Amino acid sequence: MKFYIEKYRIAVSRIVAAIILFFVFATQSKWETTNEKVTFVLFLAGIILVAVASLGRMWCSLYIAGYKDTQLITKGPYSTCRYPLYFFSLIGVMGIGFCTETLTFPIVFTIIFVSYYWFVIRSEETRLRGLFGSEYEEYRKKVPAFFPRISILVEPAHYTVNPTIYRQHIFSALWFIWVVGILEVIEGVKEIGIISTAWSIY
Repeated sequence: MKFYIEKYRIAVSRIVAAIILFFVFATQSKWETTNEKVTFVLFLAGIILVAVASLGRMWCSLYIAGYKDTQLITKGPYSTCRYPLYFFSLIGVMGIGFCTETLTFPIVFTIIFVSYYWFVIRSEETRLRGLFGSEYEEYRKKVPAFFPRISILVEPAHYTVNPTIYRQHIFSALWFIWVVGILEVIEGVKEIGIISTAWSIY
């Protein structure tokens, strides 16, 4: 039971994404008709956050790809916080929210992410403690859980990477960019009148 949340994390994420996609189809930003400058700023902020998230996830994947559950990773982004992959994912989720050109969606996305991943992190800590014991406990004492502390960054001069596994991780690291593309397609479909929206939100 303790690893249940982790095991079904991807499945739950996809279900939540499908629900969110429905509301994205059904809603329109009120800023589009009241203040286009706001929509530009919101979208620009979203693109910047998505770019940061994608680069950050690629950085994390460079260190974790091929090593998950076989050794405790404490270098690179994992030297600044214990869950940098989730940290950058949160940034990406917020970025996607802003790319809807609303303030409602980034707030809702952030609440959903934080509410769910709080349990994921607790479950993962239990698993890592079981796998690595005292080594993980020492790491846990020195490194913050979620928000990176750049002052304690440790990067090795050389690091062995499994290119095949890393290539697979790159695709998952870039999914935020794909989602932004999907949002733009949805926006275009709305503008040419193929679908109509049910609600307008800020």
